[in-house]
Formats: sequence, structure tokens, C-alpha cells
Amino acid sequence: MPHPVHGRRRALAVPFGLALAASLAVLPSVSASAAPLGNTAEPAAVSKATTTGPKLSYVANLTAYGTAKQAKKAIERAGGTVVTAYEQIGVVVAHSQNPEFAKQLRTQRSLFVSVGATRTAPLSAVQTTEEGATQKLSDADAAKAAARATEGQEPLEPNQWDLRTIKADQAHKINDGSPDVTVGVIDTGVDDTHPDLAPNFSKGQSANCVGGVADTSEGAWRPYADGSDHGTHVAGTIAAARNGIGISGVAPGVKVAAIKVSEPATSLFYTEAVVCGFMFAAEKGIEVTNNSYYVDPWNYTCKNDDDQKALVEALARATKYAERKGVLSVASAGNSNHDLAGDSITDTTSPNDTTPVPRTIDPKVCLDLPTQLPGVVTVSATGDQGLRSYYSSYGLGVVDVAAPGGDKYQVPATPDANGRVLSTVLDGGYGYKQGTSMAAPHVAGVAALLKSAHPKATPSQLQAMLKGQATKAACPAKIYDAAGNLIDATTCQTKWGQSGYYGHGVVDALKAVK
Repeated sequence: MPHPVHGRRRALAVPFGLALAASLAVLPSVSASAAPLGNTAEPAAVSKATTTGPKLSYVANLTAYGTAKQAKKAIERAGGTVVTAYEQIGVVVAHSQNPEFAKQLRTQRSLFVSVGATRTAPLSAVQTTEEGATQKLSDADAAKAAARATEGQEPLEPNQWDLRTIKADQAHKINDGSPDVTVGVIDTGVDDTHPDLAPNFSKGQSANCVGGVADTSEGAWRPYADGSDHGTHVAGTIAAARNGIGISGVAPGVKVAAIKVSEPATSLFYTEAVVCGFMFAAEKGIEVTNNSYYVDPWNYTCKNDDDQKALVEALARATKYAERKGVLSVASAGNSNHDLAGDSITDTTSPNDTTPVPRTIDPKVCLDLPTQLPGVVTVSATGDQGLRSYYSSYGLGVVDVAAPGGDKYQVPATPDANGRVLSTVLDGGYGYKQGTSMAAPHVAGVAALLKSAHPKATPSQLQAMLKGQATKAACPAKIYDAAGNLIDATTCQTKWGQSGYYGHGVVDALKAVK
């Protein structure tokens, strides 16, 4: 994972639902995902504004009565530059070196609902660094799998315990999914040259959204030279082709697109890029997005903080707009082993782009984004034994469904005896990862199968089917801890036919195609 992918603040000046509905109603639509205003060069000297501080990126959320033209003037008066404006949802992305930039704009309450910096570290030049190694599939394990493969299986499919857990192998005998359905991987980029991904890759629905403006030039969606294979691994789980090569995806007949939103070197996912990702997906007709990350720099973004609440607002507007345009968003619950429905959580990792300051947060006020936004499907992770993975966050009423994310302590009876998830990596290879990052794409794949079978289904209907068809899972007696010890599962709660560990249950690909 690029970071613990899983992985704000005061009451809004205008009620959020009212502001969103009004902004969608009165702001003019545009055909592109974003309408650039002016240019991105630094402005000439701006009167009455200090421009000697660190250069930061901001999101400014308009009221129902504000316009992008008014916002541009106000931003420039405050010493900022407009990068882009999403007029469909009333969100403007800007850069400024004025330390008082957000504070000055917040005084204009008739124009802005909220304004906040998307990061605590200044914008910097591109650097490269190692991301850490994936556990690669060995030649010996590949040979063992190929020797065990039966007719109709992909060569490495015997190692894919995860497909069998959700009955995807049985589903493939009925329907692999439709090429008219696309899953957008909002992530670190996807290597579309991989032989298991190339047949199903949709270049026309792919882009690089880093910085907040979609770049659709050839290859912009691919991982950086620093080598993150996170998005490529996720893409393989969703839609690796059944082509006699390597593995099979959950939905090997659907299309997959790459929307890169991670910063080079750090693989941090900032708000302006993620908003761009959701807007791009909405405008490009993508049916499902997979979101195996949390939005940096805050592990939990608080609605009672002036800066952070602006990030919550902007992201909520973007995901709601995407939903209105027919996009179902699936997201990972996180790898912190936190109870997202608890009374409090100790967050020791935020902000993760400068110096973290330990804090105790209320998970009802401070949200894991985008997974805790309304309409987003929240996914926890399980291992081969069906137990919640030792790292997976959970929460009664927060987790919607569960799926295989891998657990090195739950060892399957596969040729490789590896409890992690096998999928595509860079340079045409295959490797293992574990995390809720790996669980979410299983759900996105099942959602794509559902959309293939029910092309007119809305995002809310797809979500209802995911939950209704899930295999119920009771709280286990024991789970593994981070050291591999079996401990009592005292943190699992049940209510409303759900559990905190598994939500409505483990997704079922076979039911999706029947």
C-alpha cells in the first residue's frame, strides 16, 4: 500500500445538504470534468495580500449564491491563483503563498461555505524514492500453480483462494461481466501494458488527476518511475482478463480505467486530486470506482476544524455528484484495526505530510475519507479462514460488506500456501499484497458484475443488491492479532442483522450473475 490505506470542524455556514442541492441546481453545467479559469501561473503582485509564505493548495466551496467568476476575483485579491473550478458542484481549487489566505476568504460568508488547505506541507518539486517491495510470485510457486490448474482455469488461478471465497470462479462459468461496464481505479496509476490488463483497459476513460486537473495525454495514468504497483495490483483483482495468462479478475469481462491521484515519491492522496478523480469518473461514464486509500494528510478529517471541514465538504460534493451521474463508489475501511463506530479513536499519524501530532478524535465528527462519506460502500477485509483480517478496521453500522483482503496468518491450502492476495504488478509480473486495499476491489468487481446483469440499476440499487446478496457472517470466537496470536473477538458487535466486522456479510459474485 502506498500509505496506511487503509490507508474540520464547526457547523457549516450553510447546511450541507441545502448548500449541495442548491449549488448543483444553480451552478452551470460544463461538458468537461473541470473548467480551467485563467491560467495556473502565479499572479502579478497582489495588493493587500502577503505572498511570502509556503505555497499551499486550497479548496474553496461556494455557497448556493456564489459564482466561479466571483470566486476567482476574491481568490486573486487574497493573493491566490485559481487552478480549476468544478462549477457543477461549486468547488474551486487554488494555490496561494498567503498564510492568511483561507482566513481572508472565510470572512466572505455570502460567497464561501468553507475554505481550507488540502495539505500541511508546501507544494514541492518532483522527487523519487523507493516505495518498498511487493512480495513477488516466485517461479517455483508459479510452476506449482500451473501444474494444478484445471481446464478453464488461468495458470495462476489455483493460488487465488480469494476468488473461490466469493464464488467468482463459479460466476465465471455463467458471466464474466460486460465490456460496457467500466471500473475506475482511483489510485497510484495502472500499468496498462501488463498482458493481463491490456485486453480490458479503457484509455479513453483514464487520466492523471494529480494537482486537480485531469491530464488525459497518452500514458499519463501510468505509475510514476518511482514504482508504486498499488493501483496495478488493485486493477488486476477487478478485471484481469481470462486470456490464458496469469490470473483472473473478479469481473474479467468488464473494462478497467486508471485515474491517478497520488503524488510522486510520497504516494499521498490530496483532496484536489481525489475531487478531480470523482468528477472525471462522473463525466466519463464510469459505472464503479474503487478507492483503496484515505485522503491525506489526515487519517481522520474533522468537521470541527476550519481547514479540514472544507476538505470534507469538497469531497462530499464530488462523491454525491458522481453518484447522481450513475457512479457507485467502493472504498476500503482502513488498516488501522480501529473501531470506526466507537466513542473515540487515538490517531497518531496525522498530518502525515509534515509532523504528526497525536490526538483523540470522535469518529462521528472526524471521518475516514472517502470511505465514511454518504453513498460510499465501506469494505472490511477477511482472510482464507473467513476471519476478519488482523489489520482491518471495522465498525457496526459503518462497514457495509466484507471481502478477501488477505491475512498472512490465515494460510490457505493453495500451491503457494500464501494468505495474501495474488494479483498483477509492474513489468508484467505478479505479486502478493494484503490490506483492505485488496478487499475493496473484490467488491468493485462484484458491483461490476451486478451492473452488467442490471445495466439500468442506480448506484443505490447496486449497493442494496451487494448487501442483500452478501453471505451473512456471524461474529467469530477468535481472531488473529498483529503478532499472529489467536485472541478473543471481543470487539465484534451485532445489531440489525449486521456485524461490526463484516457488515451485511461477505460479497457473493455467483449471486450477482444469476
